[in-house]
Amino acid sequence: MNPFKIKSELDFKLNSIDLFKRQFNNNLIYNQYCKLLKIKLSDVKELNDIPFLPIQFFKTHKIISNQNKISHIFKSSGTGGIKSINYVSNINNYIKSFRTCFEMFYGPIKNYVFLGLLPSYIDQKNSSLVFMVNNFIETSNHSESEFYLDNYNKLSSVLKDLGNKKKKIILFGVSYALIDFAKKYPVEMKNLIIVETGGMKGRKKEITRDELHLTLKKAFGTNHIHSEYGMTELFSQAYSFKNGKFINPPWMKTLIRNINNPLMVSKFGRGAINIIDLANEHSCAFVATNDVGEVFKNKSYTISGRISEAEIRGCNLMFNDN
Repeated sequence: MNPFKIKSELDFKLNSIDLFKRQFNNNLIYNQYCKLLKIKLSDVKELNDIPFLPIQFFKTHKIISNQNKISHIFKSSGTGGIKSINYVSNINNYIKSFRTCFEMFYGPIKNYVFLGLLPSYIDQKNSSLVFMVNNFIETSNHSESEFYLDNYNKLSSVLKDLGNKKKKIILFGVSYALIDFAKKYPVEMKNLIIVETGGMKGRKKEITRDELHLTLKKAFGTNHIHSEYGMTELFSQAYSFKNGKFINPPWMKTLIRNINNPLMVSKFGRGAINIIDLANEHSCAFVATNDVGEVFKNKSYTISGRISEAEIRGCNLMFNDN
């Protein structure tokens, strides 16, 4: 199976069911979870039949679908408590996923200057987001590509210098750092794309994505703020180019589950977010997240927040089983 060659809905369905069968047989935790739900291989004929593993399991169990040697470990950037861990056996699959996805939406990586404003992610180490942006920086043909941590003065100086050049610039930033920078060093540049990665990481009061984008639009003098939606537990990312509506690459699909009945899954509507990520061959490709949103008929979707008390609600089977 090559997830990056998905060409149609039928392709996606067939590859998803095939991967489900392999992970059912080879992923011990996922297998136990499916059996607790009394799911059999013969029961799964459609996408909606596939069980989605609650994302909390990545905090409490080692989620792997093969016995290959672990080459990398990614950890979530949570503000406290137990962090999610993604045990990676094939880092090249992750690199292939995020590079193919980015170039599908934005064009060649080498054509951009990449600026990283991700201080909390770098501080906590083992961030899959930092790994991705660092790969972009290393691939970029421009000397200005760099992480700027919280050195806002240097970042402002670089942006002013780039403003006089015809280079395409992408600034990846965590929400609270973008807000801090925007307040101190507002700048208007037509060749700058702001990509916010979400989250205040405990540094500021959480606000809606609409409020965040309004603040950033005013500060940077732009009509649109881009967003990246990804997570430690997944190998793929979705991007939003305006209005907070995300688009997936062909090997990734977002479904909606009923918050009160997590086994009830639909293709459209509002509710909790389930994700199929076919690049997640090494762990589990079917993840029930704690995010809440809406999937539209054109398959774009929005993320509006998180399930309240997500750690203690929903399917908490096996949480005490190590």
